[in-house]
Amino acid sequence: MSLILYVHPRNPQDRLISQAVGVLKNNGVIIYPTEAGYAIGCLMNNKRGIDKICQIRELSKKHNFTLMCRHLSEIATFAKVDNQAYRLLKKNTPGPYTFILKSTKYLSKRLMNSSKHTIGVRVPDNVIAFALIKKLGEPLITSSLILPGNKSTEYDPEEIRYNLKDQVDLILDGGYLKDAPTTVIDLSDGEIVIAREGAGNLIPFN
Repeated sequence: MSLILYVHPRNPQDRLISQAVGVLKNNGVIIYPTEAGYAIGCLMNNKRGIDKICQIRELSKKHNFTLMCRHLSEIATFAKVDNQAYRLLKKNTPGPYTFILKSTKYLSKRLMNSSKHTIGVRVPDNVIAFALIKKLGEPLITSSLILPGNKSTEYDPEEIRYNLKDQVDLILDGGYLKDAPTTVIDLSDGEIVIAREGAGNLIPFN
């Protein structure tokens, strides 16, 4: 059964965040709150965890995972950020946006889209999510928690516990959230393409 930690949505308890980081470093899979519903994630080198996320969400190899990052400079290590992409990211991060970019050589092939060699990147605007990756000290490989057959992210922690209590190692309960997923912007081919409408209003860079 999953460990449940009740985290204050505006002032997350440091000991609980540290406990969640410990679960991640022990190759755990966790569910945690973001500004666009709940997400599911694990460490980048956790192959078992990545397989578990794919199983829960029924994802194909063409799915774009997302790196939840602390800042733009961290994104540039794993994704190719040209001038247009940088200006757009700078205007819209942190926020409920996922940007699809070409990956760099530092990203493991198991994390990128198998056909396009792309990866999603995101800087969260949720205090719990940000506290988690700040304490972790590295990006978190993640995916919006959209269960098979649904179009919206899970937002009710009670429902999440009921559906997934035996399938993940930890659930960070940050209360009820918005059920809209992130807006996904595909920049991988040099154009600005809205691949999914979701939370937030994208701010153009010009």
